Amino acid sequence: MLTDMDVNKATYHHPSPWDTSFESLTLPEMLGRTVARDAAAPFLHFMGRTYSYGDIFEEAQRFAAGLMASGIKKGDRVGLFLPNVPIYASAYYGAMMAGAVIVNFSPLYSVEELAWQVSDSGTRVLVTVDVPELYGNAAAVLESSSLETLVVGSLSEMLPWYKGAALKILKRNQIAKVQWSHTTRRWSDMLADTAGKHGGGVGDDFPALDAEADLALLQYTGGTTGRPKGAMLGHDQLSQNAQQIAAINPFDDPSKEVFMGALPFFHVFANTALLNHAVAAGASIAMVPRFDAAQVLATIQKHKTTGFPGVPTMFQALLDHPTLSKTDLSSLKVCISGGAPMPAPVHEKFEAVTGVRLVEGYGLTESAGVVSVNPYAGTRKRGTIGQLVAGTEILLLDKEDPTKLAPEGEPGELALHGPQMMRGYWNRPETAADVFVIHPAEGGTNKQYLRTGDVAEMDADGFLKIVDRIKDMISVGGFKVFPSVVEDAILKHEAVKEALVIGVPEEYLGEMPRAYVTLETGADIDGDTLKNWLKDRIGKHERVDSVVIRDELPKTIIGKLDRKALRAEVL
Repeated sequence: MLTDMDVNKATYHHPSPWDTSFESLTLPEMLGRTVARDAAAPFLHFMGRTYSYGDIFEEAQRFAAGLMASGIKKGDRVGLFLPNVPIYASAYYGAMMAGAVIVNFSPLYSVEELAWQVSDSGTRVLVTVDVPELYGNAAAVLESSSLETLVVGSLSEMLPWYKGAALKILKRNQIAKVQWSHTTRRWSDMLADTAGKHGGGVGDDFPALDAEADLALLQYTGGTTGRPKGAMLGHDQLSQNAQQIAAINPFDDPSKEVFMGALPFFHVFANTALLNHAVAAGASIAMVPRFDAAQVLATIQKHKTTGFPGVPTMFQALLDHPTLSKTDLSSLKVCISGGAPMPAPVHEKFEAVTGVRLVEGYGLTESAGVVSVNPYAGTRKRGTIGQLVAGTEILLLDKEDPTKLAPEGEPGELALHGPQMMRGYWNRPETAADVFVIHPAEGGTNKQYLRTGDVAEMDADGFLKIVDRIKDMISVGGFKVFPSVVEDAILKHEAVKEALVIGVPEEYLGEMPRAYVTLETGADIDGDTLKNWLKDRIGKHERVDSVVIRDELPKTIIGKLDRKALRAEVL
C-alpha cells in the first residue's frame, strides 16, 4: 500500500515536501488575493493587448452582477463555449462570484453534442463569441434546447483597437451576423454598471461561497464508452490543485513567470495548469486563440515565456516547423507534456534541438488536472510520469479484482486519494461504486480512492510509469498485451513518426494487435518491412498482424492520439 509516500525523502525531488498541506479557497477568493497583492500586474497577453489582474477582476464582478440581475441564482449552471479569449477568464470567475457552476464546452462540438451537454448539465446561460462557426452552433442550440440565454462577445473588442478595426473592415466574413434579441445578448450588455473593487474583495452583494461545499465546475470527460460524464469539481479541489502545481516550481518569484497559453482553457489540463495556476502564483499567460505552431513560436519569443504546458503533438509540431531554429527560446525554463505518453524520439529530439528541458506529467479530468510530474530541475526519469504532487496518495490495485492490492512488485490499476479528487459524476450517483474504492489506511480508518483505469508501476525512488489502460489491453490467446509496449517498440524505428496499436478480432486467438502509423517526412518504407523489423523487438504474443501506414491518425480536441476514435473507425 503506497499511501504515505514512504520513499526516502532524499528521493523526493519536488521543492515542497510531500506532506505540504494547502489552503481550501474558493476560486474568486484566490483571484481576489492576487488582485489585492498587485491589481496592475499583467494577467493575460492576447494578440498585442495586455489585461491586468485588476481588469479581469473588475469585468468578472460586473458580469457576476449582470448574471444575478438576469435571474441566475447560486448553483445555476453557466456554460462557456469559447476558444482562448480574454472573456473566458472574466466569465469563468464572474459566474463563480455569482454562485454559479461553470460548464466547459469544446468549441469543436457539433450542434447535437452541444445540445446534449446543455440538457444534461441544465445550463441556463451560454457564453460564446461572434465567430461564425461558434455562434451558428450556439444559436441553433438556443432554438432547440432548454438553454435560456446566449451571451455573445465581440472578438474585435478584445483586440488592440487597430486590430479590431482591421477585423471589422477587412475580414467582415469572419464576424458572425448575430440576431440580437432578449434571449441573445451582447457581452457588453451583460456587464452591470457596478464599481470594480481592485482591493480584492468579491463584494457583499454576491452569494457567500463555501470552498468545501460548493461546486465550481462541471468538466465533462471524453467518455470511454457512451455519453460523456460531468465530473463534479468543487472550489476546494480546483484551488488546491492549482496550489499543488505552484508548489512544484523551484524557480524564484513565481509572479514573474509567463506561461505559454496554447492549451485550450476549456480542457481540464489548461483550466488548472494554466488559468488557475497563474492566479495562484500571480503569473501571466501569453495566450493564443488556438494552437498554431508559427504563432506559438512568435508568442514565446515576443513575451519571453518561461513555461509551456502542452501535449506531445504540440512539441512534434514545433519540431516540424521551419522557423523553430530561428526562434529565441532562451526564456523558456521548462516545458511540461501531459495528456498522452511522450514518444521517446520526440522527447530526445526536442531537448536536443531546443536546449529546453521537457518533463512528463499525468492527470485526468476526475483529479482536477494534475496528479504527478517529473521535477522541473534536478533528477527526472524519461518515460515516467514523475513523482506525485504534494498531498497525493496512491494504491496499485489488482487488475482483475480492485478490492485487492496488486501483487508485490507487479503493475496494478492506479488509484488516487488527495485534495484534488472529484466529488463524483453529475446526476450519476450509481457510478460511484465503479469509480471509487474504499481501502483501509494506516490508523484503521478507511480512505476513498479514485480508480483511474490506468495500469501503473512505481520504482524505489517514487517515480511512476503508466504501463497502459485496462480497457485498452488486448487479449491474445489468454495473454494480456499492452498496446503501449508495442507502440514504444515501433516508435524506435527512425521512419515512424506516430503510432497507435489496437486489438482486432482473430478467429483462433480472439484478438491480435494491429499497428497504425504515420511516417516522418521523406521516409520510404512499407508496412510489411516495418512488421518484420518489429517482430524481433517484442514478445511472440505481442506481434502485430500488420502495420498500416496512414497519412494521419485521429486526434482528440487537444491534439493527443485518439485510440478510441481509431478503434471505432476500424471495428
